[in-house]
Amino acid sequence: MSDLTRRDFVKAAAATTAGLASSVPRTVWSRVLGANDDIRVAIVGLRKKGKEHIEVFRKLPGVRVVALCDADTQFLDMEAKKFARRNEKVGRYVDYRKLLEDKNIDAVVIVTPDHWHGLMTIWACQASKDIYVEKPLSHNIWEGRKMLEAVRKYKRIVQTGSQDRSDVGLLELGEYIKQGNLGEVQLVRAISYNPRESIGKVNGPQPIPATCDYNLFQGPAALTPLMRENLHYDWHWFWDTGTGEMGNLGAHVLDDCRWTTGIATLAPRAISLGGRFGYDDDGETPNTQVAFFDYKPAPIIYEIRALPRRKNDRAMDHYRGVRFGMVIQCEHGYFAGGRGGGWAYDNNRKKIKQFPGDGGMGHQANFIKAVRSRKVSDLRAEIQEGHISATLCHMANISRRIGCERPPGETKEVIKGNTVLLEAFERMLGHLEANEVDLKGTPVTIGALLTIDEEKEKFVGEFSGWANMFLKRNYREPFVVPEGV
Repeated sequence: MSDLTRRDFVKAAAATTAGLASSVPRTVWSRVLGANDDIRVAIVGLRKKGKEHIEVFRKLPGVRVVALCDADTQFLDMEAKKFARRNEKVGRYVDYRKLLEDKNIDAVVIVTPDHWHGLMTIWACQASKDIYVEKPLSHNIWEGRKMLEAVRKYKRIVQTGSQDRSDVGLLELGEYIKQGNLGEVQLVRAISYNPRESIGKVNGPQPIPATCDYNLFQGPAALTPLMRENLHYDWHWFWDTGTGEMGNLGAHVLDDCRWTTGIATLAPRAISLGGRFGYDDDGETPNTQVAFFDYKPAPIIYEIRALPRRKNDRAMDHYRGVRFGMVIQCEHGYFAGGRGGGWAYDNNRKKIKQFPGDGGMGHQANFIKAVRSRKVSDLRAEIQEGHISATLCHMANISRRIGCERPPGETKEVIKGNTVLLEAFERMLGHLEANEVDLKGTPVTIGALLTIDEEKEKFVGEFSGWANMFLKRNYREPFVVPEGV
């Protein structure tokens, strides 16, 4: 426990707000929770997912939502009014650092853009708060490691928002596969065929909503002019604030693939290819992507598609009936499904067993259970698991970002030794052709095959010089993830 006084803490926090410090020190008021004590929770980030968390946590026995935080007062006011109508007292914060000074908060739920996850988690650890942080855990590999170091140092309970790990159907599936009911796992396919429309194209800086503190919104990212129509949500498709669909949905389905098949490590090698096809807009991240993770003996391959099954169609493609989820191919059959459950089939596609799911509705309750018990082992999505799954997403994104554009024929020649990747690439080409995409005008980028040293979490071998430049970002003061947490 810190030996700082209350006055010392307030003084330090004020300095941080003024930009004179880069971290929030631990408080002295961390309390030991009894079985009958309420857990007092703050929700940080109040758009769609944040609203969902408010409603879930409010309904959990022995839990009170006591504070709300958002850099945009439009959403802060909207949610605070709901509390007022229920005659429920709730604190309102625009600046997260001020929230961390509140001694009446036990845990924070971080539902912000990706680029804020790392620093908010570290600051919360230093302020003796427990944390539920949405996926992807981190914005880059280096800060994910720093988050993990902070959690271990300050002995905090941290749950990653990978709620599929609490899905009752997938929990049963993991045991079913582990027991060998389908034989050895041979190949795991992760699928995200999720529609995304163009975000538009602007011809100059856009106005910032009057209700938003843009300095706080950007935080660790550069304070650049807003070059997109929509400030909110579309931050996903820009590297400075998001991780693309790979981090957005991949953090779910890649995590599902790992834990249901018992994979506890990083893939030693990864390669990714794709691009942004079908529309010309301001987005930077791919909307169509294939990533291959070279696990032995059963690799994982992940396919992302944002365009419909064909041009001017509203329906999406599927793979063995799956649009968002996974297909786990084993010796004697396969599983097809995902969040909400699925079916096991034999190799003749005859149904063997159903795994009805619930979408992971108990994930927040699992977090609260661990907050009370102080047992990391009680968590279903402990930070270490979130870090591994997020790192896979970063590996794939880095591979493509340092890649080069090639005609389809040349790409096929490069990857011809990898039959799994080649087959997925050829299906991707068919998908783009059905959408009348001109690959001469918008070529596919084939990424570098990257090798990672799992212990050091750095790339080694060919292309490592370029790849390691993406392990960490440039942070903007005072929103800097510290070397020493």
